[in-house]
Amino acid sequence: MTDDVITVEGVRKRYGDKQALDGLDLTVARGTVHGVLGPNGAGKTTAVRIMSTLLRHDAGTVRVAGHDVRTDVAAVRRRIGLLGQHAALDEELGGRQNLEMFGRLHHLGARRAGARADELLERFGLADTGDKAVKKYSGGMRRRLDLAASLITDPDVLFLDEPTTGLDPRGRSEVWEAVRSLVGGGTTVLLTTQYLEEADQLADRISVIDSGRVIAEGTADELKAKLGGDRIDVVLRDAADLAVLAALLPFSADLTLDEDRRLLSAPVPDRMAALTDVVRALQQASLDAEDITVRRPTLDEVFLHLTKEVTA
Repeated sequence: MTDDVITVEGVRKRYGDKQALDGLDLTVARGTVHGVLGPNGAGKTTAVRIMSTLLRHDAGTVRVAGHDVRTDVAAVRRRIGLLGQHAALDEELGGRQNLEMFGRLHHLGARRAGARADELLERFGLADTGDKAVKKYSGGMRRRLDLAASLITDPDVLFLDEPTTGLDPRGRSEVWEAVRSLVGGGTTVLLTTQYLEEADQLADRISVIDSGRVIAEGTADELKAKLGGDRIDVVLRDAADLAVLAALLPFSADLTLDEDRRLLSAPVPDRMAALTDVVRALQQASLDAEDITVRRPTLDEVFLHLTKEVTA
């Protein structure tokens, strides 16, 4: 099935004088990871709180798993899971005890809660540590356990609000693998993040939001294409030569110079022609290059470009 499991239309939310959401429109297809990317204050967490029934919006409509979040609160809550920015675990209890506690809170019987805890510990690679106190877990293990707790009722839709904030690269990688396994099992995931690499790694589709509204949407490749295809990076041996090289290149109007990294970078429509131009200019001025790379734009560059357009 490819129908939309989340639809957000014209949603607005104000906190006093601050307009947190300003006509937000969003759709999420069933069985996908949809990334919501934006800076602090863009409205990501507000949007998640509204979609997960924790906050009422001022205007617009929101439907999750076929139910209106304003009028069918109980039905929505039965079909969703939520993992916030901060773990909701009891540090003194073991991993299995935490999951059993969440199961009982969701009105599962003792036997079913225990069986579900065992299922989730196995699924997230925590079976061998289920009896260990959570305070002894690594950051990645805690986050995986928190993720398991959010799935105690096997929800159709899972909201992940900046799930890897504060984790080291290993911990982030562990959570990413867990998220991939969820989608493989049919769960729909809405992921908010400030980590552009995270959205690039996980999301089937990405919505970039700023000032409470979507400013761009598409796959990672589609968003990268907004910067005009490839980029060329040239690292020189001497930063003082950057301006000399820039003056000799036909695409000098669009390039950027980074003296600290001795880097010249520019978008190019034709990668082979750009390489030829760079090599010719280096030879002409007798400049030494340590590295020349042609690559696709990163989501970081796309994000900076898009948000710059909005604020311009």
